[in-house]
Amino acid sequence: MKVTFLGTGTSTGIPQIGCKCEVCSSSDERDKRLRSSVLVQEADTNIIIDCGPDFRQQLLLHPINHLEGVFITHEHYDHIAGLDDIRPLGKCVIYAENRVLSSIRRNLPYAFSDNPYPGVPKLSLSEIEPNTEIRINNLIIQPIRLMHARLPILGFRIGEFAYLTDVKIITQETIEQLQGLNVLVLNALRHQEHVAHITLKEAIELSREINPQTTYFTHFSHDLGFHYEIQNTLPKNMYLAYDNLEILV
Repeated sequence: MKVTFLGTGTSTGIPQIGCKCEVCSSSDERDKRLRSSVLVQEADTNIIIDCGPDFRQQLLLHPINHLEGVFITHEHYDHIAGLDDIRPLGKCVIYAENRVLSSIRRNLPYAFSDNPYPGVPKLSLSEIEPNTEIRINNLIIQPIRLMHARLPILGFRIGEFAYLTDVKIITQETIEQLQGLNVLVLNALRHQEHVAHITLKEAIELSREINPQTTYFTHFSHDLGFHYEIQNTLPKNMYLAYDNLEILV
């Protein structure tokens, strides 16, 4: 199974509009981050987790001509705003919790009207719940309950790979569900405390508790610092992901 990091930035991306800080001005391509999303590929099956406002740009860099499913962690704009750009890929199923599906319907009403006009995205909505597995060809996807401050959201485990973003609170029960991973992807917004995201220090501690073979951190703000500097401070087998990174699981 191949996983491609389409984006590794937080909701504002890096560089952030109007910002002149050193990170936003960096010439290192690893410091340029689109909104967070991953493409998971197994044989002829393509799925993505989250579909933010940079989706078109991301798929121009990583072209595919079909998409079997889009799994949405939660309804915030930086995770659903690219759904209209799925149009050229034909029919696609969107998998999310009922609350999130309702938000998608409100944001793209033209895609779900009784008489849609030609050219609208052909989206079908499929409600999912934590701990109920979804099979798409050879992939088995297990939604995992997480908390983004007070908002219930989903992470996803696919075999020995797990993708958790926008985490603030995770229960011991969920940690037990994540044992035996080869690769964990986990958000690490910045160094300073945040009301809805864990810090890099907290992400390192959580990774140690889950104990995967390898951890990649994602969903960074410009406040985290330069990629090369932070990477040199990380424990063994922990890495900062960056846009366009491809890994095999």
